[in-house]
Amino acid sequence: MLFNSFTFIIFLPVVFLLYWFVFKGLKWQNFFVLVASYIFYGWWDWRFLILIVITSLSSYVCGLLIPRYEGRRNIQKAISAFNIILSLGILAVFKYYNFFVENFDVLLRQFGLTVDWPTMYIILPVGISFYTFQALSYSIDVYSRKIEPTKDIIAFFSFISFFPQLVAGPIERATNLLPQMLNKRTFNYAAAVDGSRQMLWGFFKKLIIADGCGDVVNRAWADMDSTTGLGLFVCTILFSFQIYADFSGYSDIAIGCAKLFGFKLTTNFKVPYFSRNVREFWRRWHITLMGWFTYYVYFPMGGGRVSVPRKIFNTMFVFVLSGLWHAPDWTYVLWGVYNGLLFIPLILFPSQRYKDTVAHGRLLPTWREFFSMLLTFMLINFARIFSRAPNMTSFWEFTRRLFSPSIVDYHGLTWSMATALMWCAALLVAEWFQREKSHVLEIDGYRIFSTQLSRLALYGFIFFLIFYFTAPVQTFIYFQF
Repeated sequence: MLFNSFTFIIFLPVVFLLYWFVFKGLKWQNFFVLVASYIFYGWWDWRFLILIVITSLSSYVCGLLIPRYEGRRNIQKAISAFNIILSLGILAVFKYYNFFVENFDVLLRQFGLTVDWPTMYIILPVGISFYTFQALSYSIDVYSRKIEPTKDIIAFFSFISFFPQLVAGPIERATNLLPQMLNKRTFNYAAAVDGSRQMLWGFFKKLIIADGCGDVVNRAWADMDSTTGLGLFVCTILFSFQIYADFSGYSDIAIGCAKLFGFKLTTNFKVPYFSRNVREFWRRWHITLMGWFTYYVYFPMGGGRVSVPRKIFNTMFVFVLSGLWHAPDWTYVLWGVYNGLLFIPLILFPSQRYKDTVAHGRLLPTWREFFSMLLTFMLINFARIFSRAPNMTSFWEFTRRLFSPSIVDYHGLTWSMATALMWCAALLVAEWFQREKSHVLEIDGYRIFSTQLSRLALYGFIFFLIFYFTAPVQTFIYFQF
């Protein structure tokens, strides 16, 4: 079920009313969350439910077995390893099987060997990468004694399948979301209002910014021969805003929706395009995924407490792995390599670790901050070509035309490109003034919005923009991951 669908518009208020007014009590509410989540997920294909049940049951049983063998670390390690292999094995078959088979076949052919490897037509289950990582976080944390295992199977299954963030995150660690499933929840009007506003802003970013940019970008990629280098350069910028507005828009909708039901999800984006270096960017972009790789891959490898060469290796390994997590394609492998390379200067020449928001307490950034943000954006912007290209052939053709003499030919610009850029600029302005808030429509404290009428006027204006300027609807980009 898509957030930007008529079905969801009906689904959400029905679930909300039943959740608070019919299914009272913690156990009944958790049971209803589980049922609603399975309906939400099974709306694409009911067969997907089989996989999420297997993954959930494996991690749940693993959590129960590990404490039974306290003091027998080898057995605990075997139980944890079995669960990791099973969960990642399911993910590998459905997401990576054909990729590895096809590339292994190409490798063998280089040595004159031919093997008739079977390939399969496999439908990638929506959100499998997200809920697999969420389930693994629980079993690993139980093994590491960072969380007590739960015996409440309904609460645990609800934690894995919680519908607002099920198919595209945020990827919740058990230490955050599972305790909320186990504690009584009461309706909070202020949180519900704030959640509704955050959802509204998420829909605005998705339907106006992301889909508007996506329409222009798709046409440019489909007809590269008639698009100048300057036009393609503009399209790289538009795609950067498309993927940001699309994914952060989904996260806003998910986080806001969770607030309606008394849950607090982890922030997934913190104005990443105002980052002053690449390290800060990755602290603000897809926070829960990078946090997952940091806690469960980078730190166990030694993290930053190792020699410089090993630190570089660890960083490159995490980014390549992150690229493969996104998609089984060589373009994403190169995406990971490129982003890892951007980190090497920061490792060799340690720079400031920005933990504050840029221009804190000031209206405008300094010139140094401005150019740092611009440079960081352009470095990250080039990486978008890897993630947008459907294959390596398209990537090389795009970059060849991008860096051709026509990159200075302004005749290649179109009105649709200019319109999309204006929407992106409006997004940047709004986020700049609200950069220290959790979302743009967190307007409490502004005198101009101190009355209910002024707030309703703002919400109404955004609704008008959505209904009047909505671009051709496109699915959320991260559903493919």
